[in-house]
Amino acid sequence: MQRFSVVAVLTQPDRPAGRGMQLTASPIKQLALAHNLPVLQPTSLRSAETQQELAGFSADVMVVAAYGLILPLALLQLPRYGCLNIHASLLPRWRGAAPIQRAILAGDDQTGVTIMQMDAGLDTGNMLLNKSCSIASHDTAQTLHEKLALLGSEAIVETLHLLEQGRLKPTPQDDDKATYATKLNKEEASIHWSDSATQVLRAVRAYNPSPIARAVLESTPIKIWKASPRYDLSGEAGVVLSIEKNGIIVACGQGALCLEVLQRQNARVLPAMEFMQGFLVRVGDRFVATT
Repeated sequence: MQRFSVVAVLTQPDRPAGRGMQLTASPIKQLALAHNLPVLQPTSLRSAETQQELAGFSADVMVVAAYGLILPLALLQLPRYGCLNIHASLLPRWRGAAPIQRAILAGDDQTGVTIMQMDAGLDTGNMLLNKSCSIASHDTAQTLHEKLALLGSEAIVETLHLLEQGRLKPTPQDDDKATYATKLNKEEASIHWSDSATQVLRAVRAYNPSPIARAVLESTPIKIWKASPRYDLSGEAGVVLSIEKNGIIVACGQGALCLEVLQRQNARVLPAMEFMQGFLVRVGDRFVATT
């Protein structure tokens, strides 16, 4: 199979990271440099200077994946075949910034990736190719991201070959079926225990690894990394019903959850039994939403 030539890599500017907040290159930049590829890190793509520099590469196509900057129309029209976006949903469902998390929160059992011809709208361009993927009951945003990353890499290579062969058939999206995956924020990760165990569990999965589902237990902020359902149990929402070998059983509006992996502020992420060795949890204690 023919290989494609990468003439340049664009990624976000280096960001402070770690305890020392030292400027750190993104994994994309590190990989590009390891392969001796030119790396561009503009703070904006709207400047004539940046666009002129990109034009100098004479690229046939630009591939975009979770770049984080808006591409102006002038740039979308710059490559011979335009810009192709690897989007982590089956468009037109879940256009926008957080398609993986929104799919889990909504209880979708299927998602996938769509290779899309970018236009001036928000994920509104013609669809070129898609591949579907099931969402397992235990999938978190992290594990689903890993599945879709692999699927997306396969899909974009297939798309480029079809493009080269002139065999792509662009399909317009049905705007009437569009849904929007709004950006995540820390506040929404606060658990509302009056919700059903099903919905609370979806939140725990969707907000892992960020911003992490959170609650307050007897005035102590707690992050919840992993849980499992106990649909046969019931009680007052947010109250600890029992302590089991694998976790803390907490009542929800309907059913209950077993909290299996937890974390206190500035502490390590721990399995429930280790967590409780350093933090007393009793039957009757109450979890509440953060404020």
